[in-house]
Amino acid sequence: MSVIKILLVDDHDMVRMGLKTYLSLDPSFEVIGEAANGLEVLEYLRNVEVETKPDLILMDLMMPVMNGAETTRAVMTEFPEQKIVILTSFLEDNLVVECVEAGAVSYVLKTVSADELIYALQGAYRGMPVMTKDVSEALTRGIRQHMVQEDHSGLTEREKEVLLLIAEGKSNKEIGEELHISIKTVKTHVSNLLMKCELDDRTQLAIYAHRKGWVNTN
Repeated sequence: MSVIKILLVDDHDMVRMGLKTYLSLDPSFEVIGEAANGLEVLEYLRNVEVETKPDLILMDLMMPVMNGAETTRAVMTEFPEQKIVILTSFLEDNLVVECVEAGAVSYVLKTVSADELIYALQGAYRGMPVMTKDVSEALTRGIRQHMVQEDHSGLTEREKEVLLLIAEGKSNKEIGEELHISIKTVKTHVSNLLMKCELDDRTQLAIYAHRKGWVNTN
């Protein structure tokens, strides 16, 4: 494998220094540049010679000026062939989805082992997404949440009806009588709603419906 040229991006000097020191021990990597925020990344890419552009950008998520997701989106708009790996301490479902949707090849936690980081970087260089089990699960949860949060997306018409009746405070028996379905069927719809909305109980479902503005309060 040829030497992989890396641009390190982190707003903490010590973090960049540590990563640079570690990567320098592996002959398959070369740190060719550093940046402390997204604007510096864009400036670097706009001014560097084509033959010395980084193969990979290893970038922190939480940074001033522009965070990792915003930077990824901006970079991919101007330099669509650029490969980016997000390295962060944060595992929030929505952040994982945001970075992947923005164009990051991989999303890696700073708690990974040295071997796992090397594997992720080598995979990203080949265009192969590499994610640990926890990151992959967060991505799945985040995508599911996004589907539900896009208006009524992900819910059947009957599930919407059941959800609105739950928000009105009706019991399973009352919902069954109003919709002319069995209590067993109501319970199945409630279970599906809890799963799809990533919630734990009926109260949370009611709050969810109100927050989405689906409940007529007149």
